Amino acid sequence: MSLAGKNMLVVGGSSGIGLSLVKLLQVQGANVFVISRSRSEQWAEDVHFLQADVTEEINLPPDFLPEQLHGLVYAVGSITLKPFNRLTTVDFLTDFTLNVLGAARIVQQSLKSLKSANGSSVVLIGSVAARAGMPFHGSIAAAKGALEAMALTMAAEFASQQIRVNLVAPSLTDTPLAEKLLNSPEKQEGSAKRHPLGRYGQPEDISSMIAFLLSDQSSWMTGQVIGIDGGLGKLKTM
Repeated sequence: MSLAGKNMLVVGGSSGIGLSLVKLLQVQGANVFVISRSRSEQWAEDVHFLQADVTEEINLPPDFLPEQLHGLVYAVGSITLKPFNRLTTVDFLTDFTLNVLGAARIVQQSLKSLKSANGSSVVLIGSVAARAGMPFHGSIAAAKGALEAMALTMAAEFASQQIRVNLVAPSLTDTPLAEKLLNSPEKQEGSAKRHPLGRYGQPEDISSMIAFLLSDQSSWMTGQVIGIDGGLGKLKTM
């Protein structure tokens, strides 16, 4: 699988799954464009960087994206865990703005470059919680469920333009976003036991699948929701 010479945009590429993906794309020889709130010291010097906050209105500079964009990954997310009766309107709106509206705005502004590639791939990151039904996930599950629905709509609408759209749905992954959920041996052990495969995720588990979905090897895949969750979303082993 090679992405050499391909132009790839990663939104949220400074930490966690996004950072893992940027590093993988660099190894594979892609031209990497990143939109995030901060720059990472782990990027190669030739990364094209735009500092921006996706919760705000973004107008991409006309000279930022290349004429042809072969892949777009929206690697932005949140983990809002509260009892349902404690969730506020602000919680719901914040999660929806970050996960859904942010993705919609970026895709809309990237469409011209995606179309020009004559075969491109959009990958969104959902959550196992959107389908599994988990306590305390009301706000984030609602947002990721909406993102999943939007991904399928885009896949149908863009298919005639040779733009593929897929979504990966991870379970708990060892990223800075999940630090509070994995900050002790007891929490780590408990989280691992909840997954049929006996461990929680690593960023590379997710980024390797995303890289596959960006590549020509997945050229006949669109409109798919792919669980990368250690079996948690489908299997009951306890």
